[in-house]
Amino acid sequence: MWLRYSALMLAMVPAVAAAQPANAQSVTRIDVELSSFKIMPETITLDHGKSYVLHIANTSTSGHNFVAKGFFAASRGVKPPLSSDGKIELGGGESVDIKLIAPAPGRYDVHCSHLMHSTFGMKGTIIVR
Repeated sequence: MWLRYSALMLAMVPAVAAAQPANAQSVTRIDVELSSFKIMPETITLDHGKSYVLHIANTSTSGHNFVAKGFFAASRGVKPPLSSDGKIELGGGESVDIKLIAPAPGRYDVHCSHLMHSTFGMKGTIIVR
């Protein structure tokens, strides 16, 4: 009985694999680091219509945020959903993955809105080409 069941399961593997979409789009991971008064990389370059995961990690011991209201508002399929102010708040050592589809080509500003953080250098740009 076990042998027949195993053979049946093995016979189904190609059918399951064939059911996967042939044009499934790959997802590109972009690592973004928030540290004391720096967002790295300062410029993030994406391609319009492609899928991305922004892995945003706060490597400092104090809190920071990643504010990109215009970018997140223009992007499609943002998961997890963000608040209307386009802000991601992270405590020291925390990280989050944001899945999205890059919006229309353009230039979008990014900054940390904590008091004086952007003045000290916590700002950057997302360029979609």
